[in-house]
Amino acid sequence: MDIASLAGLALGLVMVVFGILSGGGGINNFIDIPSVIITIGGSLSSTLASHKLPDFIGGLKSIVLTMKPPAVSDSAESISTILNLANISRKEGLLALESAADGIEDEFLKKGIMLVVDGTDPDLVRGILETDLSALESRHKVRIGFWEKWGEMGPAWGMIGTLVGLVIMLLNMEDASTIGPAMAVALLTTLYGSLIANWICGPTSAKLTVNNALEVQGKEIVVEGLLSIQAGENPRVIEEKLKTFLAPKDRANIGGEGGGGEGGE
Repeated sequence: MDIASLAGLALGLVMVVFGILSGGGGINNFIDIPSVIITIGGSLSSTLASHKLPDFIGGLKSIVLTMKPPAVSDSAESISTILNLANISRKEGLLALESAADGIEDEFLKKGIMLVVDGTDPDLVRGILETDLSALESRHKVRIGFWEKWGEMGPAWGMIGTLVGLVIMLLNMEDASTIGPAMAVALLTTLYGSLIANWICGPTSAKLTVNNALEVQGKEIVVEGLLSIQAGENPRVIEEKLKTFLAPKDRANIGGEGGGGEGGE
């Protein structure tokens, strides 16, 4: 479980509450139900109008994905798997990869292996896998776009709520003592809108973007690795090629028994 997002949200809430209490305010002074309805309800309604219903529901649910590692998050592990397959192929031939695929849970990798085993043209293998990868990114962008749109609408509806509050305040200025409290309530919607954008939506969309990049990188490693295996390249060459996907500090952990150690046979 990736607790960074959960910890960040919790710490953000703590900072806001601390700021309120240390400034001598009370939590009750920052809670206004009409402002909540206008800001959260209004921004969600605009977000709903911008998406199809299944995408809207999926977007809301996708916040749990920020608490989980991406489906393919360990590129080093993906490289090690490819190198093991390369050694199997080098010693026993491409057909031996079919039995090796039985113990692999990654459906993308398994699909690629079966295409290679079936003798599919390399260009066609790349085309099929890259189309699958492109479709994956498109689905992820819909989820990311949901949070970006909600983050955009939050401050906008916060301003709408502030304007509504100001109109109501100006219509009831007979008692000067009510102007201050009325102004404070009017500004709460702007605060709520800013919290939606900067506390929830911005971090969520950023985390989903990071997870998408990690998963795409893992699948790109699979594509390049399988095509290299199909081309009959030496496992050591494949290792060096795939290491380029990693940061220099992570490359030392790749190789050894699972890598090019048997490549010279």
